[in-house]
Amino acid sequence: MGARPAIFRTDAHAAPDATVDEKLRSDDFSRPVRPTTKVVTTKGRIFRTDGPFIWRLDRSSDVGRALLAATRRLQEVGAETPQLDAAILMAHVLGVSKAWLYAYPNRPLAEAEIDRFEALVRRRMKHEPVAYLVCFKSFFGLDITVDRRVLIPRPETELLVERALEHVHALIQSGVTPRVADIGAGSGAIAVAIAVNAPEAVIYATDLSEDALAVAGQNVWRYGVGEQVQLLPGRLAEPLAEPVHVLIANLPYVATPALTGLAPQVRDYEPTLALDGGPDGLWVIAELLDQLAHPAGRPKLLPGATIYLEIGADQETTAQALAQQAFPAAEVAVLYDYADLPRVIVIST
Repeated sequence: MGARPAIFRTDAHAAPDATVDEKLRSDDFSRPVRPTTKVVTTKGRIFRTDGPFIWRLDRSSDVGRALLAATRRLQEVGAETPQLDAAILMAHVLGVSKAWLYAYPNRPLAEAEIDRFEALVRRRMKHEPVAYLVCFKSFFGLDITVDRRVLIPRPETELLVERALEHVHALIQSGVTPRVADIGAGSGAIAVAIAVNAPEAVIYATDLSEDALAVAGQNVWRYGVGEQVQLLPGRLAEPLAEPVHVLIANLPYVATPALTGLAPQVRDYEPTLALDGGPDGLWVIAELLDQLAHPAGRPKLLPGATIYLEIGADQETTAQALAQQAFPAAEVAVLYDYADLPRVIVIST
């Protein structure tokens, strides 16, 4: 019988003197288990081993077989999009598009390619986000560099950028050079997206984390917008040296008690600083609003400035109240995302 496209091996399996009840055969065993665990194979035989199982591909695998094997393993560990994850990882290893993979499924894999793909799939099996594995995330038509120092940009945040850009373009049409603040910039995804799509705008991107600003700097350099985007270290709006027309903030808004209930790929890998919004999830947003409403913070905004704040889907009422309290004379509106969930608070001062 020929070897399966993918097998699991153990140190016990590989070692000549390993202690096992019966030699494990690769075509019998196809599921990962914990050490010292009984294994029921598809042929009904039970084996016991004391070593950790490691997922491996057959060395003769081609693209199609490797994708099938990886998809199966990722599905077993609970990945939400196992086929897509496997395809993204394989495309990254080979330096091709996902479409290319399906056009050439019989393309043999070199040993080094198999090794790289295996290593990435094993990390994904431990729930490490795909974006961290391939070091980028697509956002608003851009490939934004990310790593574990920054939050991975979400599709929901594209609504924030889209609506802010509409306002920025209106300012440009009226002959104004817009000054925009991206508060809590993280990877710089918002700032860079605004800069690329509105070359006339001047953008100030602030973040408390110097590590995050280092990643943002990579994205600013990658898209050649260094003349437009200034990266400013500091707490929220404090670093702004001049008033702005538009202020955008995608701040932490997960309630502290809810952090432990997040998906493993978020909870165990993304920076807590970028997630934790305090007991009710709105502490950081409330702090920003207090800064801007305080007499010392008023000069950060030009007369008639507009503020865009991303919020959690269950925070609409409380966030609106906070905004109205900070700016009693302002018009406060809520924008809903494409899933029809409240996502953005807009404050027209």
